[in-house]
Amino acid sequence: MDVDDEETQHVPVRVQRSPSPPPRPRAQSEPFQLRKEFTVGYVYSMDMLVHASVHGHPEQPDRISKIYQAIRGANLIAKMKQIPIRPVYRNEALLVHTEEHWDKVLAIQSMTAQDITDSESYYESLSLYVMDGTTRAAKLSCGGVIEACLKVAQGHLKKSFAIVRPPGHHAEPDEHMGFCFFNNVAVAAKVIQLSTPIKRILILDWDVHHGNGTQRAFNDDPTVLYISIHRYERGQFYPCGPFGGVESCGEGAGTGYSVNIPWPTKGMTDADYIHAFQQIVMPIALEFAPELVIISAGFDAADGDDLGECHVSPTGYAHMTHMLASLAGGKLVVALEGGYNLDSISNSALAVARVLLGDAPPELPPMMASEAGTETVWQVALEQSRYWKSVNPKACEPREELDEITFSIPEILKGHRQHFLYSQYQMLQVPLMPAYEERYGSQVMCTEDLLENKTIVMFVHEFGNLRIELDGSTTCDVNMEHSYLIDFSKDLIAWVKSENFALVDVNLFPRPFSASALPTALRPKAAENPARDLLAYIWDNYIQLSSATCIVLIGHGLGCQSLMDMINIRRANMIRYVNLVVQVVGMGKIPLIPKDSENLRMWYSKNSLVIVHPKHPAFAPESKILKRHGQVLQIDEVKPIKTMIKALPLIRDNVQELGRSQT
Repeated sequence: MDVDDEETQHVPVRVQRSPSPPPRPRAQSEPFQLRKEFTVGYVYSMDMLVHASVHGHPEQPDRISKIYQAIRGANLIAKMKQIPIRPVYRNEALLVHTEEHWDKVLAIQSMTAQDITDSESYYESLSLYVMDGTTRAAKLSCGGVIEACLKVAQGHLKKSFAIVRPPGHHAEPDEHMGFCFFNNVAVAAKVIQLSTPIKRILILDWDVHHGNGTQRAFNDDPTVLYISIHRYERGQFYPCGPFGGVESCGEGAGTGYSVNIPWPTKGMTDADYIHAFQQIVMPIALEFAPELVIISAGFDAADGDDLGECHVSPTGYAHMTHMLASLAGGKLVVALEGGYNLDSISNSALAVARVLLGDAPPELPPMMASEAGTETVWQVALEQSRYWKSVNPKACEPREELDEITFSIPEILKGHRQHFLYSQYQMLQVPLMPAYEERYGSQVMCTEDLLENKTIVMFVHEFGNLRIELDGSTTCDVNMEHSYLIDFSKDLIAWVKSENFALVDVNLFPRPFSASALPTALRPKAAENPARDLLAYIWDNYIQLSSATCIVLIGHGLGCQSLMDMINIRRANMIRYVNLVVQVVGMGKIPLIPKDSENLRMWYSKNSLVIVHPKHPAFAPESKILKRHGQVLQIDEVKPIKTMIKALPLIRDNVQELGRSQT
């Protein structure tokens, strides 16, 4: 009664206007205002609980019910809009999966109890279990992620959280496996690209297992950037094999758009994940500039998960979510993948939900990435810097306290090679422009008669092989007495000198982590191919200005492609001046002459010698040797070092024949 009197005194006009109590119109208006303010949504349905193993299984229904209860218990559900769930449509699933795969998953719902019992060992071999509710749960899980993504992509919401199961990132286009039936995130990404203006999508997969199915779906697609942080252990951790390794970077047009950060061991922590985000994930993501971000949010790297055996905290997940939320104008979808400790998965998902709703992540304590973590991130940076300018390997190079008085082994070996070529053959260092000098200084040597000799051989290669014996596998200390450098070029250089030819020796292994800009005149895209531009510089400023009437170019190993790249940008000069191109490929990829120059192709097919192993993939039944490959010869030696040694007689004979034809 006192409250009513007080309200009447404070709001006399309202009482005079209407006999209705003041709270009533206010109560009617407030829910309407809240609905307008929803910016975050969620997908959840108890229908996905019907997929359950009668024998018990880590991928259990409580995984999503516990997450939902945790978020609701923290009073966050009221701040989120529920997104209606639906099953995935056939035409949507077929954007990623084959028809056979679709039929295979649908057939599960028609299996009898006896069928399920009889097929149990088959499904266990795929790390799956099935029952009569499996098909419906799998279709709802995929459809739920699609709807969560559509609501964000269409602008109805800023962010969404798909609390769904079974997970999806292991499901490949033609196979269900690893607890997964449909690849939820991959199908959703395809649907978004097809039905909305959004085309560039980042999928960040922090599940402790590599998302082999997701990478497979977009391995050749440059419109989807897939980044995975996972336990790898040299391909021994599920799903096993080399597909999730550092060098698995995509193929074709999608090369560089798959980024794998493969932990070599268990026990990785917040510090390791944050370090990977700061050095790899965020620089690449910012350069890619996605229009939508989807997190394949497995929480099995969380502290307490017995399958993942890592130690990422809820605060760690919150920080990673916060960083990703800064991309794509804030358009972010979190889709549940793995995670099998119910407490860990609930606490981690709750921390992520708080960030989605706008809370700042809690403060992290002082921390430092582990040796395994920093070493892995550095290896990834070395690989990905080939494709992304924003990745700087120097910034994440593992260094110990003795950094100021250390020398890298490549620099020591280059110094040795420079001394060897000078003392044995009086070869001199070729002067380079400052930009090249910083990256390749002391690595381009020539004989003193380069400008006067009538015959020039340019040899393009990387290092020889280091043979190192370890004192023990525990410490990996090097047994110095039994370790050595194998230099495959010794015999070649000795032969060139014995014939009194001029020699240009180019070692294309760059100095560690040099990021200098190349000369503007040489680079419409020079940063992408500095080795090619170095060779073009040597050609323009030395070889082309010489008195030589016979020029031989020899590439070995990784130097072959750089040599071909230089030939491509100096086509007229190659046809006019170069008499022979030798590519010692071994089992490596055979460089191809571009299709757009018939003259260059005809010249190369007549003036080349490409040396490969008889079992090279180019000789497979489905492959074909083209004129663009050049004249391909087989040498029965698979080791790159010995390939050059065995190829030397062929090279010598061809050069001598060349000399006889000119006299």
